Amino acid sequence: MTGFRRGVRLGVDVGKARVGVARCDPDGMLAVPVETVARGEASADRIAALAVEYGAFEVLVGLPISLAGNETASTDDARTFATELAAATGLPVRMVDERLSTVSAHAALRGSGRSQRSSRNIVDQVAAVVLLQQALDVEKSTGIPTGALLPESQEPA
Repeated sequence: MTGFRRGVRLGVDVGKARVGVARCDPDGMLAVPVETVARGEASADRIAALAVEYGAFEVLVGLPISLAGNETASTDDARTFATELAAATGLPVRMVDERLSTVSAHAALRGSGRSQRSSRNIVDQVAAVVLLQQALDVEKSTGIPTGALLPESQEPA
């Protein structure tokens, strides 16, 4: 066990049209929504700017795996985007199983009285919050960082 690593992390939920971004406080107590970034040429650069703004030491990207545990086209897309983020941020990037994070986000928004249409602009942020909070909770309980480190990214010295 390595213990919980202190510092701000970004959580990223990659979608075809939008990318949800969340962050946590330096003690990893709470993940909060940051921004929904339109998916395009400048997406990775915008998230890199957010990483600098919040002083993040690591980025966690949701890895969409089917409920049966199979990889999909979305899995490949998330890995490709994570590689772009590693290059743009220069930070370690971890791929975190995000099964049900978007489903959980939609359920939470419905529970708060929001329709799916009115939630469209924030559901990606909420999904990023869900995946980041789950990763924080796992690391706190096990002392082991969650997810697989991208080979293209580096652990901090």
